[in-house]
Amino acid sequence: MRIVVTGGAGFIGTHIVDRLCDDGHQVVVVDNLDPAAHHGHPAGWLRDGVDYVWADVGDPDVWPSVLDGADAVCHQAAKVGLGVDLGDIRDYVTSNDVGTAVMLWSMRRAGWAARLVLASSMVVYGEGRYVCGVDGVVRPGPRLVSDLDAGRFEPRCPVCEAPLAPGLVPEDAPTDPRNVYAATKLHQEHLCQAFARESGAAVCVLRYHNVYGSRMPRDTPYAGVASIFRSQLEAGGAPQVFEDGGQLRDFVHVEDVARANVLALCGPTPISGVFNVASGHQITLGEMAHHLSRADGRGREPEVVGSYRLGDVRHVTADANAASVGLGFKATISPAVGLVRFASDPLRGMAGR
Repeated sequence: MRIVVTGGAGFIGTHIVDRLCDDGHQVVVVDNLDPAAHHGHPAGWLRDGVDYVWADVGDPDVWPSVLDGADAVCHQAAKVGLGVDLGDIRDYVTSNDVGTAVMLWSMRRAGWAARLVLASSMVVYGEGRYVCGVDGVVRPGPRLVSDLDAGRFEPRCPVCEAPLAPGLVPEDAPTDPRNVYAATKLHQEHLCQAFARESGAAVCVLRYHNVYGSRMPRDTPYAGVASIFRSQLEAGGAPQVFEDGGQLRDFVHVEDVARANVLALCGPTPISGVFNVASGHQITLGEMAHHLSRADGRGREPEVVGSYRLGDVRHVTADANAASVGLGFKATISPAVGLVRFASDPLRGMAGR
């Protein structure tokens, strides 16, 4: 197959490219080398035999030649992470929404309607699934600043204010993005699904949970929390764990994420639908930080600092059954094993490194 991978020089993208090349596919990469994720050319991660197009997905002139003969497009390119503050809103919308819209417009103009795999995120759910002992499954609203300031981090039942038990969020859960990045990821989903309805293309949306592994960018607020903790350890400090460290997440290894993409791209029949891509293991941020600290070996225990970010949610962990049934995907690397590996995995250098 001839497969286009946008963002194919990035963290997840390079792992997807590696797997596709190993399987004998012809790969074209479109990547603008955004300095938020790259410090120049990532020479150490690039594969021989791949056609690299150093351009932005939002440039319509790129697409006619890129789509020519393409059997599938794997859309990984995006500005990721919670960001710094609302001042990032223009960059997020331009990179994620406008870039995706130009790509889809170009596909429509070229009459291209094959397989499209979109990298989405668990952030589209907002808070995860919660059960109240009195009112059943409920959806708590955004946490109040007054509660966060007072160290009351757990959401309460929106009906009776009783404590809630977190559960696993399925793909049919209501979406409720709580920050700009999350809003742009959900809009990407909507744009691609509209394209599918009008073109007949098979669109497979993969909602990644917390992805970690080698080649993550270091020393940037746009990286995932695992990379941030790694950077803090490498600088001689301790991981700074927000809130009380009890936030539940699902950390899925990048090698498993790459495999999920290849299953969606290259299976015997096109796959449409929305799928959580997760390890199936719940772990708190405090536990994750302890795994990294112990594996790092320098004796720096995590520090629970009580700080918070308004765009964060308390608990979100995945029901991974749909991906098992629909994609044939099950994660093979548990966080307990993968995080030990990650403590010494190579990361991407950022500006000046």
